[in-house]
Amino acid sequence: MQRRERTRHLIELGGLVQKAGLVDLADDDRATLYGAMLELATKAREDGDMLALWKRRGKRAFDAELEAQETTP
Repeated sequence: MQRRERTRHLIELGGLVQKAGLVDLADDDRATLYGAMLELATKAREDGDMLALWKRRGKRAFDAELEAQETTP
């Protein structure tokens, strides 16, 4: 059961990478994506406010997507 939940979680995270447009931006290069994520982690460690900023941006994007889905017939 835990393995299935972990697999689902990892698939959802991969979906977020795709949804953000990073796969196309990096031309599906895993080394580029990994390097970018390492850079993000470094920035988040250096600036405690960065995570809060990213969270707000992500929430607004999710909300806008949900609103667009609700208004589309």
